[in-house]
Amino acid sequence: MKRQLCVVAALTGALALAAGSASATGAPLWTETATAYTDTLGGGQGLASRADGSLLYRGLADIPLGLRIKGWNHVGDPDIARGHVVDAYQGADTATSKMFTVTTPAGKRYEYVHPLAPGEKVNNSFAAVSPDARWLVAGEWGEQHRLQVFPAPLLNPGTPAAGGTLPEAGQITLDRPVRDIQGCDFVTDTRLVCASDDASATHFPEQRPLLQVDLPHALDGTPVAGTVTSLFALPQRSACSGGGYETEGVDYDPGSGLLRAQVIQPGVCAVATTVYAYRETGG
Repeated sequence: MKRQLCVVAALTGALALAAGSASATGAPLWTETATAYTDTLGGGQGLASRADGSLLYRGLADIPLGLRIKGWNHVGDPDIARGHVVDAYQGADTATSKMFTVTTPAGKRYEYVHPLAPGEKVNNSFAAVSPDARWLVAGEWGEQHRLQVFPAPLLNPGTPAAGGTLPEAGQITLDRPVRDIQGCDFVTDTRLVCASDDASATHFPEQRPLLQVDLPHALDGTPVAGTVTSLFALPQRSACSGGGYETEGVDYDPGSGLLRAQVIQPGVCAVATTVYAYRETGG
């Protein structure tokens, strides 16, 4: 796997276009600054930045055996808040709940199960914790007009201290539909960036767009509206041809100011996930 990854990375790097990304009118301008690679099985589902600037990756190989035995067969894009790692898990299509885990800096893991409400999809694509560490944003697959909001498990004092049931606190109602959101992260307390795997160009002119969601105020557990803007199309660059790209996780590191987004490469190059890094340069 490592040898394949190195070969794919070298070939893909040779094909890289000049760094840079366009921005929607009035939105911040993000410029591509670097490209890195991770193996898809061990890191292709998402990523999160630690306080020291290092990156935590999540892939299907990272699901603990004990959770697999319980039926949690998919892990999404994670987040890290105050040293606590928050992971989003889902089970089979017939599951009646979804689950979040919180792993403390000391390595203790707690499980928080959310029973599905009527009409709620089983998908649990990502976890994004608000900057004040009180609220957790998550999302479903397919076409959606909302993002879900939960009290941040363990970090919000209103949640059980050692795992348990996690009720929904509210929703972010979006002003336009989005599709196949694979990850979101907070840039400020009133702005998220979200990576979409939508290649249809139905809702936005870009394929696989990086989206911006602006809120009128910081999350407080009550329903809130969100204004969606498409920033730019995530790159589709690889030594392999074909249309099998897949957008995955996204992370914003407030320490470095770097925004990162993942795209799994097509064909046999799918063993490698490309991690694109961006820096805000104005707007």
